[in-house]
Amino acid sequence: MSLGQEPPEILQQRLFYKGRKFDFEVSRLRLPIGVEGDWECVRHPGGALAVPVTSEGKLVLVRQYRFTVEGRLLEFPAGTVEPNEDPAETIKREIEEETGYRASRWRSLGKFALAPGYSDEYIYAFLAQDLQQLEQPPEQDDDEDIEVVLMSPLELEKAILAGEPVDAKSICSFFLARPFLG
Repeated sequence: MSLGQEPPEILQQRLFYKGRKFDFEVSRLRLPIGVEGDWECVRHPGGALAVPVTSEGKLVLVRQYRFTVEGRLLEFPAGTVEPNEDPAETIKREIEEETGYRASRWRSLGKFALAPGYSDEYIYAFLAQDLQQLEQPPEQDDDEDIEVVLMSPLELEKAILAGEPVDAKSICSFFLARPFLG
């Protein structure tokens, strides 16, 4: 039986946690087919990510410690969109802070839902080109443990396929950028 186009009826919403980066709520819903239940949701303002490419065709990534997976992940630079901030501004700031590079040419790669089974977060992905390395990069955030890594697109693809720890938003954005990488 198809649920059709009707949205569920919200019977109750409860905020359980209000955090620095996200909120956690539980909503009691009645589906159009009459079923009632509780659905949990992480409410997140969204993130912006860059696929930075040097003039030599190298991708600029970061290897970052993530306590949730108890290890380091290979990722493209990214950051949380601040209230009333355009995602394009978010990523321009983040790429400088995380990598020490500035891009003068940008292309939107679109947006995608990161984990729609439990979160409303969207990632806004961009291709960052014509990079210049900053003489005085901004200070990294105190809570970030980051190493800058340069890889060719082929090296990154091999790392992904070999099962190296690469986060999902970076894998998705890499394949969105692939047609523009030459």
